[in-house]
Amino acid sequence: MSARSFFDIDVRSFFPYCENMGDLYKRTARGFTLIELLVVMGIIIVLVAIVLVAVSPGRQFSQANNTKRRSDVVAILNAVQQYVVDNHGVLPAGITASAKTIEKAGGIDLCASLVTTYLAALPVDPLTNSGTLVSDCTSSYNTNYTILKSAADSRITVAAPAAELSATISATQ
Repeated sequence: MSARSFFDIDVRSFFPYCENMGDLYKRTARGFTLIELLVVMGIIIVLVAIVLVAVSPGRQFSQANNTKRRSDVVAILNAVQQYVVDNHGVLPAGITASAKTIEKAGGIDLCASLVTTYLAALPVDPLTNSGTLVSDCTSSYNTNYTILKSAADSRITVAAPAAELSATISATQ
């Protein structure tokens, strides 16, 4: 019996289930089935939906707007308090026991009393703001914030009535 070389080995002994090498190629070269692809796509769609609900861009914007409103309300209240201290307890004109909007026409015009001395510019609600603050007191403006003085204890309250996500935003001193 002669010695066999590596190339003399019958391939079918390694792959006994294949009748010929063509069958071996067919079994190893096939792709995913339609069912496998649909299952994977379904899983990906469910994961994307969960991420979108968790992130919720609309809710994020609303929360950011409310954060700006809280900051604006506190800034206006602090400016009014500084005005009161500098003017020996006298409030800016027009602040009453009923809530009025801080605006040029129809509300309380605080711009001339507060801007440049106590605030660089009056803050405006993010939904009505076009990206600019009120620094020109001669032109018409509407901050969409309200202010009032409590009749019972003379405390000043500044509020943001346009708060989103059912939030109540106000500051009192």
